Amino acid sequence: MNRPLAHGSATQAFVGTSVAVIGLGASGSAAARLALAKGGEVYVSDLRTDPATSARGAELEAVGARVELGRHDTERLARAGVVVVSPGIPPDAPVLRRLSDRGVGWISEPEFAVRFYSGSLIALTGTNGKTTTVLLAGQLLASSGIAAAVGGNVGGGLAPAASELALLDTAPAWYVLELSSFQLAGIERLRPDIGVITNLAPDHLDRYPSADAYYADKARLFRNGDDRSIWVLPHGDARIESLAGDTPGARYHFGGTAEDGSHAYVADGVMTLDVAGQPEALLPVNELPLLGRHNVMNALAAALTARLAGAGRDGIAEGLRAARALPHRMEPVLERGGVLWVNDSKATNVSATLSALASLDRPVVALLGGKDKGEAFADLAETLARCARAVVTFGSAGPRIAESLEDSVDVVRLGDDFKAVVERASELARPGDIVLLSPACSSFDMFDDYEERGRVFTETVREVA
Repeated sequence: MNRPLAHGSATQAFVGTSVAVIGLGASGSAAARLALAKGGEVYVSDLRTDPATSARGAELEAVGARVELGRHDTERLARAGVVVVSPGIPPDAPVLRRLSDRGVGWISEPEFAVRFYSGSLIALTGTNGKTTTVLLAGQLLASSGIAAAVGGNVGGGLAPAASELALLDTAPAWYVLELSSFQLAGIERLRPDIGVITNLAPDHLDRYPSADAYYADKARLFRNGDDRSIWVLPHGDARIESLAGDTPGARYHFGGTAEDGSHAYVADGVMTLDVAGQPEALLPVNELPLLGRHNVMNALAAALTARLAGAGRDGIAEGLRAARALPHRMEPVLERGGVLWVNDSKATNVSATLSALASLDRPVVALLGGKDKGEAFADLAETLARCARAVVTFGSAGPRIAESLEDSVDVVRLGDDFKAVVERASELARPGDIVLLSPACSSFDMFDDYEERGRVFTETVREVA
């Protein structure tokens, strides 16, 4: 089912085009380098002036970009033929409001990048499981002998920005991109050959005015669908089907059963595909190396996507057996004294934590806390009442989490001393338990990012346990 389609436009037509890039993070820097490589005249601006940003700016200036730190030149931005906005720039940023007032539009970095792609495109989004699924899809294609390049909104340096893939010496058969809601907000022409949604739940309510606004940006994945489009969606999710609406294209579903017409499911404990009326057994669920039932759903989504892109059953099965947990995503740290310690620091919203808790079959000591994003922590109460031995709260959101949960589960309130959090969890855990760091919050009150939080947790566990 591999249908290579040319997404890119002729480079000659781009030579001399004025390109403005707002934001000098990884994706902004990649977009600037791509524009320069294609003959564009590039202006980059960022309000930040810290050493890391200044160093990136100096590197771009050395290859021909005009870089301005500490301000955005609205006049210069408005004159550009193309304005590319990094995902870290919020939609209500003053610079974007000024451009909007002038009738100047902008695009996201992946939208810019895919204009130079020459292979087929898999675009994947969702609330949770995106990185696991997108990297696994790329691995399953590779294990089937299909050239694939993975990138986009993949955190932790696990894959490059979308623009870097446009500079590969040899174009792959498939580009596989993870797209955030912020990136989808800035698309115009991006049309995936295969579009994938892992799941949807409220998130980023510190940046969006409502969950509906967040979902609306996710729905932009369907914006340019046509009769050639293929969509991979979770079975039985009415919200996602509503967002897809009457978008044309073929729809395939994962996570249901053979009886309800799902195309990727578990039957008698075996992960199974059926895309053409002939079931194909992949491997028993207990042979999948990834921890948690939610990762079975991620693996089914990746397997179905790879199969629709031309991967063979044997290559998919081989790739699934070789799968390994990604850092900070249900990552086993160690098991000692019968207690398994698990780092799920990437769970920065309530939905992700619910998925983690529901995927485990052992009593849990749950570590919850961080920067409050305004979500309803009471949504965790019913699940925790069933599975948790205790909850330890920490960070700025700790008090509100404790107030939301203490009528349902034993709660220990701690503060910003993370070692004390791990030590208290060690005291509470019993043989056979799991101590799970799945915070349901972002990390920016105590750490630079979720990765630092996960690293500190891992280091502290190895010291304390």
